[in-house]
Amino acid sequence: MNRFLSNATNRIDAKGRVSVPALFRSVLVQRGVQELYCLQDLVFPAISVGGPDLLERYERQIAAADPFSPEANRMSLLVHGGGVFMRLDAEGRLMVTDFIRDFTGIGTDVTFVGRSDHFQLWQPQAFHEAQAAAREGRLSMSRPQ
Repeated sequence: MNRFLSNATNRIDAKGRVSVPALFRSVLVQRGVQELYCLQDLVFPAISVGGPDLLERYERQIAAADPFSPEANRMSLLVHGGGVFMRLDAEGRLMVTDFIRDFTGIGTDVTFVGRSDHFQLWQPQAFHEAQAAAREGRLSMSRPQ
């Protein structure tokens, strides 16, 4: 498997670290990812985490626009100004920094959410609410009018 699937919630330790789920770590290894690009999600109160290819995907989109356009400038502000590089420690833990906490509202637990080519860090209740809203939205689309 080379995709990030499913979700799992782990507790942050006393030093502010959280263990990345083993399945997610194995995908990172398969993809050869050593440095993680972490981005404040553009829609949800979550941090998107992937390899350098995640950043490159956003940069290709920015490069396709007129570099002086308001849209390219807004995207750069979000992608570059709202992103950082991080690394897992030797035990597969990620430091839950103020950058992550301030944007997501994460307290003592982190929900890891697979998003195919990357994963996200969520405050657990916010994830459950967003998932329920997405499910309800899909259900309402399939109901006869």
